[in-house]
Amino acid sequence: MEKKWEEMSAEEKREARFATWYAAEGVEFQSPEAEAMYKASVTRFKDTVLMEKTPDRVPIFPIGTFMQTDLYGVTPYECMYDYDKLVSTNKQFLLDYKPDYYGSPAFIGSGKILEILEFQQYRWPGHGVSKNSGYQCVEGEYMKAEDYPSLIDDPSDFWLRTWIPRVFGTLAPLANLAPLTWLWEIVAVSGLTVPYGIPDVQNALKALLEAGNEAMVWFQKIQAFEMEAKGMGFPTAMGGAAKAPYDILADTLRGTRGIMTDLYRRPEMVSKAMERITPLQIKQGVGMATMAGNPMVFMPLHKGADGFLSDEQFRTFYWPPLKDVILGIASEGCVPFLFCEGSFNTRLKYLEELPRGSCFWIFDRTDMAKAKELIGDKICIGGNVPAGLLLTGTPEQVKAYCKELIDVAGKGGGFIMATGTGMDEGKPDTLHAMIDFTREYGVYR
Repeated sequence: MEKKWEEMSAEEKREARFATWYAAEGVEFQSPEAEAMYKASVTRFKDTVLMEKTPDRVPIFPIGTFMQTDLYGVTPYECMYDYDKLVSTNKQFLLDYKPDYYGSPAFIGSGKILEILEFQQYRWPGHGVSKNSGYQCVEGEYMKAEDYPSLIDDPSDFWLRTWIPRVFGTLAPLANLAPLTWLWEIVAVSGLTVPYGIPDVQNALKALLEAGNEAMVWFQKIQAFEMEAKGMGFPTAMGGAAKAPYDILADTLRGTRGIMTDLYRRPEMVSKAMERITPLQIKQGVGMATMAGNPMVFMPLHKGADGFLSDEQFRTFYWPPLKDVILGIASEGCVPFLFCEGSFNTRLKYLEELPRGSCFWIFDRTDMAKAKELIGDKICIGGNVPAGLLLTGTPEQVKAYCKELIDVAGKGGGFIMATGTGMDEGKPDTLHAMIDFTREYGVYR
């Protein structure tokens, strides 16, 4: 008798999720060779990340935002406003460079949708920065210090009636709404719907409808690309997404200055807020991965890098909720994909606490020899190919760097060749050098 999902162990759930990713249900492969390439890549990723067996070779995952399109002369602005150019250049990138995995162009987003909603938290190409530039975060306290109790009490209500009105200009009138939890019986219905008759609120709702219509156009283009890319034999290495609870506070809500003062003025509130956020991030990561049929859960790490927090602060505030999210996602059979921007040299010792094969970490400026020594026997590591080297170096220099990575970090398996950061630009000869050299040299014998 087949086990119910809730009766399965974490390992059984993980095996089931990998089987779904491998099966690629609904995908029409362009040829038997494409299907074989797809399934070999999924198997290679599984063997590398779970560390249960040595893969056939080092997996290759060049991580880019606007890099794929930059290689073909398409600007960041065009990526966000011309969906056909976005997907066509991403397809051409796969054909020309043949990486093992791709990062979905869905992570680029639609500039049209951001404009409709008047998104305030970022500047994007053609909207606050040059059409040739990538994103730029606008630091700010989008949650005030006095908002902690509201966030802790009811995160969804806080997001709907406080955070969203502050971050999306056209949605500011949503602050006039009453809490939806007040709508509990017939006597409440008429009075609580009054705010929806306010012209400003109605305009906000109309903007949401307009954004939704545009989102459907964007999504259909992205979805068509995803299916075609898989049919060509390329899996994506991104299923769901989540963040470290501290980064939700420090990036999204309080900003860098705000969170740093909170650590000293209201540390108990910071801890309570992260405790409230933690299960929400687990639920989001697992839910998105389930919908995608892909067990990988992308988690970009920001304020935990060396220099943002003291070791005591990292140990007290950043690591415990992050570890809980990692273990919570892993307990549902998904695989957290930690993308460590900056340096994590002083943080590596904490990773020794994680179970074998529970996740994998892509590093930017971390000492890979040290990472291999401390955690390489139980946790898959990758990345570390510098953007500066790829943009200003020679193919020979890139090959030499990749050889050192494979010899040191790739010894015995458990290593993914990847760029250390999500790149906005690309240089054909050095990118080819990284990919082609790894495919030839990174074979396990």
